[in-house]
Amino acid sequence: MTYDLFIGDRSFSSWSLRGWLMFVNFDLPVRTRMVGLYGGTMTTDLAGLAPARFVPVMRDADGIVIGDSLAMAETLAERHPDAALYPRDPAARALARWMVAEMHSGFTALRADCPMQLLHQWQGFAPSDALRADLLRIEDLWTLARTRHGTGGPWLFGDYSLADVFFAPVAARIAGYDLPVGDVARDYVATTLADTRFRQWRAMGLTQHYDPTPYALELPHTNWPGPAPRPARPVAEGTAENTVCPYSGDPVTHLLETEGRIWGFCNAFCRDKTFHDPDAWPKFTAMRNAA
Repeated sequence: MTYDLFIGDRSFSSWSLRGWLMFVNFDLPVRTRMVGLYGGTMTTDLAGLAPARFVPVMRDADGIVIGDSLAMAETLAERHPDAALYPRDPAARALARWMVAEMHSGFTALRADCPMQLLHQWQGFAPSDALRADLLRIEDLWTLARTRHGTGGPWLFGDYSLADVFFAPVAARIAGYDLPVGDVARDYVATTLADTRFRQWRAMGLTQHYDPTPYALELPHTNWPGPAPRPARPVAEGTAENTVCPYSGDPVTHLLETEGRIWGFCNAFCRDKTFHDPDAWPKFTAMRNAA
């Protein structure tokens, strides 16, 4: 069964990020469809998905529509038990569900003060007392999960779970605003930012430009604190080493240069998502290494 997933934006929509991660990081087949969250067409775009009013929204092959990321997560966990969206251990699963639910409904200061943005890291942001309290609670939860259940891997419960899906935008906020956290939280943020799927999401988001940019602050900023991308740039002329796009298999029409080599893609989006983070795309990496 292939699902349709409706999302609003990649650089700023935290709930859209959650919706996407709960499919791709568990290898559940999905087609992504964009909704005009910032373009003013969201109501029209969601008209056929009633009673949905917000993103993300998913629709299955039978036409059943499910909105709200928590409802989506529980539905997918129920339908795909072999995918292990929640930890298999009962105690770990109970705590993971608790953390997902608390993330879904809580941390209002973090949400209000630090809208998710994946463009850069703000410098000099001053957290309020309420935001600091949210951060302390988040650190307590992350430390508890890692201490009790996380010794088998780098994620909150060792293996990747829905808890990591729901806290990914939290990690992005901590990174994007350079928020003060301890060692356990910093390590977990670094793990999230290095995740291949997270990097792909961010790279796709960077292909979209905004004027004005949502949630801009009058603060200086520096580079995004995740893994530094391999230098690359789009080029208008040259001869690509490949004749078909590594993603679609279609003939190349758009070019990218990296490390003195030119590669071709079937459209601007395929090219641009790649030049924003070439190492985030296994199909491109495999093609580059095989040539």
